[in-house]
Amino acid sequence: MWMILVVKIICQSPAASVTIHIYMSVSIGIVGLPNVGKSTLFNALTNSDILAANYPFATIEPNTGIVPVPDERLDVLQKMYSAEKVIPANVTFVDIAGLVAGASKGEGLGNQFLANIRQCNAIVHVVRAFENSDILRHDNGAVHPKNDIDIINTELILADIQTIEKRLPALQKEAKAKPASKIVVSYLEELLGKLQAGTPLSALDSLEMDHIRDLHLLTAKPVIYAFNVDENDLTDESTQQELAALVAPASCIFISAKLEEELKGLDVADAHELLESYGVTDTGLMKLIHAAYNTLGLQSYLTAGPKEVRAWTIKQGSTAPQAAGVIHGDFEKGFIAASIVDYDDLVATGSEQAAKAAGKVRTEGKDYVMQPGDIVEFRFNVTK
Repeated sequence: MWMILVVKIICQSPAASVTIHIYMSVSIGIVGLPNVGKSTLFNALTNSDILAANYPFATIEPNTGIVPVPDERLDVLQKMYSAEKVIPANVTFVDIAGLVAGASKGEGLGNQFLANIRQCNAIVHVVRAFENSDILRHDNGAVHPKNDIDIINTELILADIQTIEKRLPALQKEAKAKPASKIVVSYLEELLGKLQAGTPLSALDSLEMDHIRDLHLLTAKPVIYAFNVDENDLTDESTQQELAALVAPASCIFISAKLEEELKGLDVADAHELLESYGVTDTGLMKLIHAAYNTLGLQSYLTAGPKEVRAWTIKQGSTAPQAAGVIHGDFEKGFIAASIVDYDDLVATGSEQAAKAAGKVRTEGKDYVMQPGDIVEFRFNVTK
């Protein structure tokens, strides 16, 4: 279930000039071995036309695609408010060249493109779980999901080892004159030991992000495994349970890049009919976005009015002031109150005025935690 909140902003300082900032966006880096369907999936998700071929390193430059998050409530609110435009939340996908064993030592194209996903919020690891003897690989297309997963994890671990080893000498020197740096040095040395033992940082119970945030360590990022399966395996529970066990407790989804490619360009009705023929209801994009939002602990809320209906992204558990702050920091600082009405109640009554007349609107303060379906009218004061 999507966590949807609708917001109308009321500023109680007419003289104030407010600049709207860019809202929080979600970015996902796509990794995997060559020829696992990574670029085919990227093409389908983003409706782009980058090269996807059955030979190593078809993707030799990182590719970026910005995808709107599907949300049928936007259309409902656009009609209700006669909004001039709709701006959905976005997810950015970054597809890099396939990694191979030894990439950290320069094998294949090396790990030169990993830098392009260091700023991403999460990593999607595409794993081939379908037979294809046409793929030009050393094993003639045999499927080895666990081996493939281990190869990529090893290369990400080695990349993080390199990052920490590069940073440590300067910090160790700094620690001689700045005692506070000793804590960071000690922590990085501890993490380095974990990595050298083959443990990705995401497997640790907790991380001191203040000590490592600027390093953008790859194995510290949440990972979603996307098993690229044959269309017939999209409903094969036995196969899916076996694959999920390989990566538990990490999140995983099951998609068919081939099917996603067939869906590309179809209208909604035809796409739905094609999905149903394979016994599934959600596209790969919807599965991936749901998994990303759940893994990152995110939800969306909306602003609605005659000018535009727009989706914004916040952390689950955000208070009303924090949700307002995603639009502009001053909205959070000057927060006064929030008038709340449930989305379903708004739709049932047909308008804000009717919802108020029916007693469906309530006032909440600074401690209110945003709930699914909340429609919010923020009131705040902006001083000069």
